[in-house]
Amino acid sequence: MTDLTTTYMGLKLRTPLVVSAAQPLSEDIANIKRMEDAGAAAVVLYSLFEEQLTLEKLELYHHLTAGTESFAESLTYFPEVPQFELGPEGYLKHIEKAKKAVKIPIIGSINGTTVGGWTKFAKQMQEAGADAIELNIYWIPADMDAASADIEQRYLDIVAAVKGEVSIPVAVKVSPFFTNMANMARRLEAAGADGLTLFNRFYQPDLDLEHLEIRPNIILSTPQALRLPLRWIAILYGRVKCSLAATSGIHRADDVLKMLMAGASVTMLCSALMRYGIEHIRDVEQGMRDWMEEHEYESVEQMQGSMSQKSVENPGQFERVQYMRGITSYRPEFLKLEGGAN
Repeated sequence: MTDLTTTYMGLKLRTPLVVSAAQPLSEDIANIKRMEDAGAAAVVLYSLFEEQLTLEKLELYHHLTAGTESFAESLTYFPEVPQFELGPEGYLKHIEKAKKAVKIPIIGSINGTTVGGWTKFAKQMQEAGADAIELNIYWIPADMDAASADIEQRYLDIVAAVKGEVSIPVAVKVSPFFTNMANMARRLEAAGADGLTLFNRFYQPDLDLEHLEIRPNIILSTPQALRLPLRWIAILYGRVKCSLAATSGIHRADDVLKMLMAGASVTMLCSALMRYGIEHIRDVEQGMRDWMEEHEYESVEQMQGSMSQKSVENPGQFERVQYMRGITSYRPEFLKLEGGAN
């Protein structure tokens, strides 16, 4: 039988199919059980935010919201109180309940942007039973006086702070917006990262023209979104020792197979489950098995990294060569119909 097992940050997993952090998916223990039953190899719980930890520690909620009825714009600065009920204490209990309910690894998630006391919560996650932690650094640098070196150092300091609190593996979920992603990956690993999750999808705000307000705008990913993480996983595979997790655009068995060939240890599903339901995990796994059997692949290990930059005949295809080929070979459909007229 085809062997789909893989190792992610030292965790032995049944398949590379991991559920990504998303509150609608993992806030309900019953859903986590359904994920395990459908074939999920591990679940990353929804993120606990630095702001939640800071608010509870300093007991600032009352002071921050006092008088907001006079300033409409401040009402939406923080989430409504019900969304904060699953705060730090509730999150730890959620980890404990999830660990009792399922046998697959449970990965806690912290979302932060600064170095501070909140990083100590990672140890409490470990004590609650988390098998690993995904550190989601979601930060939009908008300070014109902040140099790129300072921004990069903040990432490294956050990683080092969290790693200093725990002994379980820590994956770092980062954005692709670094001047030299390859260099940053190596430095994150040196700071203690056991894994890199590529990439963080930054949700962009929208403008409400009728009410003249800034609105959150959640758009689910499509399979086309996998191109960016696929390229960087292929480039980094074999050049860093930490595990590589692919996220964004993982919808079908083909998407998983491509990421594994690029060098990913695991592939993370989120938007596809939002769109098609938790049972979709089973369909993706079966699609993987069918393709691997048809093409005579015996295991994920045999496949992993086989199409990475270090393995292909022309490594430049992951850099400028493919860009030039794409630009010069593409022809719009209307030009084809007109016989290629200029």
